[in-house]
Amino acid sequence: MNAAPVRIDDTFRALADSTRRAVVEALGRGPASVSDLARPFSMALPSFLQHLKLLEECGLVTTEKTGRVRTCRLMPEPLAAAEHWLEAQRSLWTRRLDQLDALLATMKDEAGEDHDPSPQKTSHKETP
Repeated sequence: MNAAPVRIDDTFRALADSTRRAVVEALGRGPASVSDLARPFSMALPSFLQHLKLLEECGLVTTEKTGRVRTCRLMPEPLAAAEHWLEAQRSLWTRRLDQLDALLATMKDEAGEDHDPSPQKTSHKETP
């Protein structure tokens, strides 16, 4: 198996959790310290650090320690790979749904022709 699908799997696994998605959103606005990122969450710091570790392992976040402050930055490459995959899926399903729509329109037109009574079939009615 090549590395790209595994990376995408890791990215989706990381984004499957609301806490990690919130961290990614916050880092989308710019780098932040671990304490700043953890502040909005009602969880112990070690629990938050587990979320951060997973984000680092999948390549979405990188951290750098300067003195006592650990600063986190978003790495956009895994998100771009996931976006590319999602766009390919969207394109595929849009084409398939367009084809289905065209098929259903054709079937409706054909059914409409078969079910419309022709003038010959209605001429057998008696007139008073």
